[in-house]
Amino acid sequence: MTLLEHLRELRTRLFRASIAIVIGVIIGYLIHNYILHILQDPYCALSEKQVRNSNHGALPAGWQCQFVVMKVTDPLLLTLKISLYAGLIVASPFWMYQLWAFVAPGLHRNERRWAYVFAGLAAPLFALGAVLAFVVVSKGLEFLVNFMPPSTSLLIEAMAYIDFVTGMMLVFGVAFEFPLGIMLANIAGIATGKRLLGWWRIAVFIFFVFAAIATPTADPFGMTFLALCMSLLYFGAVIFALVNDKRRGRNRPAYANIDDDEMSSLDDYEVEPVEAAGPIDGYDPIDAPTAVAAPTPVERPRPLDRGYDDIT
Repeated sequence: MTLLEHLRELRTRLFRASIAIVIGVIIGYLIHNYILHILQDPYCALSEKQVRNSNHGALPAGWQCQFVVMKVTDPLLLTLKISLYAGLIVASPFWMYQLWAFVAPGLHRNERRWAYVFAGLAAPLFALGAVLAFVVVSKGLEFLVNFMPPSTSLLIEAMAYIDFVTGMMLVFGVAFEFPLGIMLANIAGIATGKRLLGWWRIAVFIFFVFAAIATPTADPFGMTFLALCMSLLYFGAVIFALVNDKRRGRNRPAYANIDDDEMSSLDDYEVEPVEAAGPIDGYDPIDAPTAVAAPTPVERPRPLDRGYDDIT
């Protein structure tokens, strides 16, 4: 395909993916209230617990879990944001297939096989990270709320809370994709399992630094939990790399399976006989070489007294 044909195909793939995302956004809009209710559960559970503690275990009549809206446009923006996130998740199989259909023709058969494995692991790992982030949010909120003075009440702004929860889910989901990069580097021969195992101290330190920077909260629970999960996934990727190296025979010299007293075998070498001269495939044979003329004798040099020297 020419460059213009590739661009046309990319335009077609992007258009189809956009149509799928728009349909997903419409579906997300229809269920955005249900999604918002799920995202509110950690805050509502914490708020209900505080109210019960302050009222001797009983809830006041007509009590409801409510959020604060600071701007007039926030309800519309909140609905659109939830619908967009839901649409991306609902339409993810289709737009990921369009991306794969554009990239797959340029890969070899072996590369396609590993690409199928990575594509199959990417979505479950991201979903696992998002679910764990949702669990961590409740612990983080409880830790942060404990620093609130007794004379104050907790009212959380809706947009800020949704950004906080979705940000945590996004950070955890992206962080859980890191082991796939390690596996890809090992399959490509860039890093061996033995080398990756030797880097475990540096890797764990980098994970804690990344978790401290990426998590949107100041509580130690989210940071520590994310760093520990990334460390466990790193060691899992190292085990895969060690097994893959052993299967492919890496880190082993070519003479590893040869005994010290074993002789080199010459049976593998085949001697092909020289064919007689004759016409081959319609071509005439090369003529025999002619004899070389005998060399002429070299004249003896004259003495210096009978001729000229080099100067005169």
